[in-house]
Amino acid sequence: MANSDFLLQFQEFDEDGKLPISIRDSTSVDMDGITKPQKAQSKQTGPTALELENDDVDTDDAKAELLPNEKRGMPFWTFEYYQTFFNVDTQEVKSRIFGSILPWRGKNFVSLHIRSNPDLYGPFWICATLVFAIAISGNISTFLVHRGDPQYKYVPEFRKVTMAATAIYSYAWLVPLALWGFLTWRNSKIVSSVSYSFLEIVCVYGYSLSIYIPAVVLWIIPSEGVRWFSIVAALCLSGSVLVMTFWPTIRDDRPRVAGAIIMTIVALHVLLAVGCKAYFFSTREDENTSKLRQVEEIKAQPTLKTNAV
Repeated sequence: MANSDFLLQFQEFDEDGKLPISIRDSTSVDMDGITKPQKAQSKQTGPTALELENDDVDTDDAKAELLPNEKRGMPFWTFEYYQTFFNVDTQEVKSRIFGSILPWRGKNFVSLHIRSNPDLYGPFWICATLVFAIAISGNISTFLVHRGDPQYKYVPEFRKVTMAATAIYSYAWLVPLALWGFLTWRNSKIVSSVSYSFLEIVCVYGYSLSIYIPAVVLWIIPSEGVRWFSIVAALCLSGSVLVMTFWPTIRDDRPRVAGAIIMTIVALHVLLAVGCKAYFFSTREDENTSKLRQVEEIKAQPTLKTNAV
């Protein structure tokens, strides 16, 4: 009876949650009044709940690490393969545009903005915006030049969209392809500490064209001084980004080769800007057309007077 009263009392447990040694081997009484020896709690030999939870976390981490590798291993003819090239947010695109407009000495544009996640979203839409900006601004500029001419009838020139798209996209893809091939060939002959992939070079050229969008809008103003000032400003800003970006890849080469590459990059950049200005915003052609019309009007006046007499 004394043993039963002892078991009905509150007992103190050890720090590990086990009964004291004096009670572990004591007997217990069930509802039927049958006494049973109380066995000591055995140690768990299987994995604990904490270990199982840790195993689940490790499994999830392993699966998360496999997902990017699976995306990189996608075949190039699938949609998922190209989806990774457009996986950027608005903030990244803005920072890359500002980085291409405002070059800083000692800061590499690729390593600072592009290398972590090269994309095609920004270059594609920058080129598309520039194409339509050139075509629309060119049509508006032509209309402003002939404004006030009673014989002039405005007709939209849609061919300017085709010509602008051919020039811009050819420059944004073919020039990086040629440059990447040449740099790869030179890197096989010399040891260079810096090298760029084809996608990174496309990003550099695509984002470097963003400064031309506001410059082209200024070309609507029928003033050659304003147009040439915007061209020079855009060339200096975007050209300096190209030079500072590609100089680390060729500075270990021979001086003549490095100088020739830099001169070629700058020359093609200048050729694009001056060519677009000369073709889509040519004032000489418009002036010649106006002069020819004035001459025709002067020649037609005596004929009209003779018929009137």
